[in-house]
Amino acid sequence: MKVNILAFAAHPDDIEISCAGTICKQISLGHKVAIVDLTRGELGTRGTSETRATESNASSKIMGIHYRENLKFRDGFFVHDEPHLMEIIKMIRKYQPQIVLCNSPSDRHPDHGRAGKLVAEACFLSGLPKIKTYYEDSEQMASRPKAVYHYIQDYFLKPDFVVDVSGFEKQKIKAIKAFKTQFFDPESNEPNTPISREDFFDFILGRMKEMGRPIGVDYAEGFISNRYIGIHQLNDLI
Repeated sequence: MKVNILAFAAHPDDIEISCAGTICKQISLGHKVAIVDLTRGELGTRGTSETRATESNASSKIMGIHYRENLKFRDGFFVHDEPHLMEIIKMIRKYQPQIVLCNSPSDRHPDHGRAGKLVAEACFLSGLPKIKTYYEDSEQMASRPKAVYHYIQDYFLKPDFVVDVSGFEKQKIKAIKAFKTQFFDPESNEPNTPISREDFFDFILGRMKEMGRPIGVDYAEGFISNRYIGIHQLNDLI
């Protein structure tokens, strides 16, 4: 079940909002991608954990995700401790990714920053062979990704690099809209939220344009790295 990219999210739809363009592009290039949602989003103002699960499946098909699963941590109340770290380590060792994507280091929702820190720490611990984990009664091998990148969410944070996702913006919006209960629906009677406004998609596209403009492309998504990024030659940065 080895993948190139393993993306973690505190809630179903975090990935879609923040870095679906990048994921769709990488899949189009032949990369295998898996998503692990930490919670079911059961505390969300709109919808239910059951509708979120159905919507996650629909969104995954739109993006072409190879695997997606949910660890069912408690939405809003999961903590940074050994049991939660161990569950994430199991996922890292199961999929053995080269790259891990995870939540923003800080954001409006406290789960986002906590999830980002949990995943980043688990990525390091996953490489320690003296930490024993098991999957389907078999001991897992230690495995550490080469890189961990935090995607940028609600708050604007200065990216360390951006990915040109021009041409994938429509697929990204379609993947987001698969979460029908969470976003604008003129026939919905559920309470309004910051992301259910009709103009929220203008914000998403505007953020992508903001990330793309400095590098001369139409749309881009930004990421933050915990360490400096190495390249083979200067032309890699063009």
